[in-house]
Amino acid sequence: MTVKVYSTQTCPYCKMAKDFLAKKKVKFEDIDVSKDARKASEMVQKSGQMGVPVIEIGDTIIVGYDVEAIEAALKKTESKK
Repeated sequence: MTVKVYSTQTCPYCKMAKDFLAKKKVKFEDIDVSKDARKASEMVQKSGQMGVPVIEIGDTIIVGYDVEAIEAALKKTESKK
């Protein structure tokens, strides 16, 4: 399963999302869009949003820190295994 978190270092919701995934023992790629314009553009293309966090779990894009959506996306990808 591929999980990406598009974030910035100053975003409290990004930190909460990453902490949540870590507690669930979900490996994820942390992408700091404030340091990588190409990744920031990729994030906007995928989500249609400029705000962070944007979380990509499999083929699901979640904008913001939404625990229910994150858990549902994780369950969806687990059931595909």
